[in-house]
Amino acid sequence: MFFIYILYSEYFDRYYVGSCSDLNARLHRHNSKGVPSTKPYVPWKLTYVETFESRAAATKREKEIKAKKSRKYIEYLISKNDRDTASYVPI
Repeated sequence: MFFIYILYSEYFDRYYVGSCSDLNARLHRHNSKGVPSTKPYVPWKLTYVETFESRAAATKREKEIKAKKSRKYIEYLISKNDRDTASYVPI
């Protein structure tokens, strides 16, 4: 499994879009300042995730999101995800 994810730094009001195969390890690396591009903006909170069967598919989706260069689009994805999750009622 591969993932694309969106992180949010509340203190700096910034988003970061990335992809990986181990989401927990990657989030830990971001928050332990192990990723140079996100190091100044710690702490990060995971706000959005999509799952893919292949690295190629995840990378393609990551590039699609980044190519939009749109904070509005990122916030739309997050809000859509929140609505979908809120409507889910486990049995």
